[in-house]
Amino acid sequence: MAGSLNKVLLIGRLGADPEIKQMVNGKSVARLSLATSQSWKDKNTGEKKEKTEWHRIVVFNEGLVNVVQQYLKKGAQIYVEGQLSTRKWKDEQSGQDKYSTEIIIQGYNSSLTMLGGGNAGSSIPNEKSSNTTKNIEEPPQSSSDLDDDIPF
Repeated sequence: MAGSLNKVLLIGRLGADPEIKQMVNGKSVARLSLATSQSWKDKNTGEKKEKTEWHRIVVFNEGLVNVVQQYLKKGAQIYVEGQLSTRKWKDEQSGQDKYSTEIIIQGYNSSLTMLGGGNAGSSIPNEKSSNTTKNIEEPPQSSSDLDDDIPF
């Protein structure tokens, strides 16, 4: 296919503290749950409405995983640029195939920027307030590379 693009840009708040796991190859991976919301006024009732979408963010860059672990907490506002990836896994209880869609932060075309607010607060030094991945690392070849079988 000539010319394609897989790019996701999100600004939102973390719904939980980051989860740091070790892959079978010994490298760390960070998993984030990011909420994005939109609000509007219902034209008929004048009532304020809000809709929240939840996104799974997976960070493979080792240096960025360390920054995530050290500085990000539930409620922190972040900006992410990454790629959509859908992976297949098998539910151990039912034996059925399941699918998870995630935003992958890895390589030169991805970034994570801490915007402050929430619980991130003033504990983030200015020089660390933005971190773009600089090293390309290989993603897990299959879900078996992670130490658990359930995506989140």
